[in-house]
Amino acid sequence: MDDNRPDPGGKHPDSPGRMWKPGVASQGGFRLILVFVIAAALGTAIGVVTLWPTGEGIASATVDASDIGLVTDRFSATVTEIRDGPCSYALEDNPVRCRLITVVPDEGPDQGSPVALAEFDLTYSVSVPPVSLDQKIILGYEPSTDFYFYADTDRRTPLVWLSLLFALFVVALGRFRGVLALVGMGGTLVVLVGFLAPSVLDGNDPLLVAVVAASAIAYLSMYLAHGFNRITTVALAGTISSLGLTLAFSWTFFELANFTGLATEEALVLPFIAGGLDISSLILGGAVIGALGALDDMTVTQAALVSELHHLNPALPVRRLILSGIRVGREHIASTVNTLLLAYVGASIPLLLLTAVSNQSLVMVANSELVAVEIVRTLCGSMGLVTAVPVTTFLAALVMAGPSDSTQIKGDPPPESDPTNPIRNGKESGSD
Repeated sequence: MDDNRPDPGGKHPDSPGRMWKPGVASQGGFRLILVFVIAAALGTAIGVVTLWPTGEGIASATVDASDIGLVTDRFSATVTEIRDGPCSYALEDNPVRCRLITVVPDEGPDQGSPVALAEFDLTYSVSVPPVSLDQKIILGYEPSTDFYFYADTDRRTPLVWLSLLFALFVVALGRFRGVLALVGMGGTLVVLVGFLAPSVLDGNDPLLVAVVAASAIAYLSMYLAHGFNRITTVALAGTISSLGLTLAFSWTFFELANFTGLATEEALVLPFIAGGLDISSLILGGAVIGALGALDDMTVTQAALVSELHHLNPALPVRRLILSGIRVGREHIASTVNTLLLAYVGASIPLLLLTAVSNQSLVMVANSELVAVEIVRTLCGSMGLVTAVPVTTFLAALVMAGPSDSTQIKGDPPPESDPTNPIRNGKESGSD
């Protein structure tokens, strides 16, 4: 049986469970796409090798961060005593009360020994740690002064359980493909933490590093999650092309908006620990990385859609495949146009509350760099999503060309001889 025919179980020949085999697709169109994907892969590999971090930048930044008090040791501890009483600086005419918290470090130089934290003024309840007896917390420790302080609640246990539950859900539904998707997610984290961050701290251009990292993530995650097949290869080509358009949109409007990149506290601190870092380029690189996830979903869906249309009727010409794919893609665009907006806004709810009471017009609020950056990132990312539909649909149609085109797939039976085809000669049964 030809590899391109549906098997008895009804599995589509281009399904992610099937490995791609040369010769089953339209040779001309697929070869061009394959050359593009391979060339982009080589460019990505060269970029990774060239920009691979030496470790010197992150070591220097760590020293600088330590000098200004940003780097301290962290230890797990257990709360053993909570007591309210007069503050050590309280006066008779001003009886200020404080909360005294005693903990026992589970690690570090004072492991197992009670440690009293600095008193917390109850007048300012926001500054009082929300802790209870026997609760696990994270202590900060400054070795030079032998000083302990409350750093955060220890949330590692619930995070581990949540991660395991998430993995269970993914594997239960996706099975082996779900396992590969989790491996791809792990690979994404490795690229971001092990390559992107230290490479930028080495002094490399943040935008260039982000583009290389995004490309590497796309190859790794898409082929692992969806398999080595025609659909994935076409979707990957569409993702890379749309990512390039997103980069062009973002770069153009970041320049026109004249962003400094210094609108957040983190951005203000970075120049002190990484001299010469281009903050605006870093923000632009973040926009590229942020758009990648949504592009993955859009391009894989469009490529799979066109493949399914061809599967139903191999006689559909390229033009009909493109028009049908874009028609369905419009619905996908309509449902995902708010994806990036909600993702960015969801992380900025406190900022929205502050702007609501700023007594400024909506236009002036939008003009502030803190908000304008998110607007530009959202709109440029959304334009990348929109362009991904026609780009990926066109590429997929070239690969899935029907018998009316010169790129007919070998081994396909004439559509009119197949009584199971709901679509014949480019027309749906019972319709115009």
